[in-house]
Amino acid sequence: MSTPDLSGLRIIPANEASWDDLQAILTGSAGRCQCQRQRLGDHDWFRLPQQERSAILLAETHCDDPRATETIGIVAYLDDEPAGWCAVDRRGVYGRLRGSPVPWTDRNEDMDDPTVWAIACLVVRRGFRGRGLTYPLVAAAVEHARARGASAIEGYPLLTAGSKVTWDELSIGPLGPFVAAGFTEVSHPTKRRVVMRLAL
Repeated sequence: MSTPDLSGLRIIPANEASWDDLQAILTGSAGRCQCQRQRLGDHDWFRLPQQERSAILLAETHCDDPRATETIGIVAYLDDEPAGWCAVDRRGVYGRLRGSPVPWTDRNEDMDDPTVWAIACLVVRRGFRGRGLTYPLVAAAVEHARARGASAIEGYPLLTAGSKVTWDELSIGPLGPFVAAGFTEVSHPTKRRVVMRLAL
């Protein structure tokens, strides 16, 4: 099997990307979500129409504003085409993580520690999948967090055991990219979920 050509890949903070490009990536279930379910938690997310979710995401990413000092993710381009998105931010801002047992089982962690970041969502655009884009996305998310003062970064990937899964399940990412980026297992709270962490 040949290695996919990623020589034309560049990954930038979301505020340096255009809003239209980000929306080209967020289609289907990701488009309906607008990367808000992890941040808002299920209760608040379900009651918001998609238009309001989009407005929140735009305000959080600061797309089309390269002078912005904050943004909540990174955008990948392959041969100048928008190809992937990764939500990465301080762990405590993700309401769904705060309410889930997955990150906290058998751990005594301060949920509000602003120096611990998390990779909450990975999306690869249709037509660009199967090329291994989640690997450089996770690696770039690590550097994005490091540059903003993170002391550690976590991910909560899904164990696929080689089986095919839907985007909805795999939006948290598969295990491989986290291992490749140097993350190590902290806990294994469910049969299919692993808490991975990298000290920075």
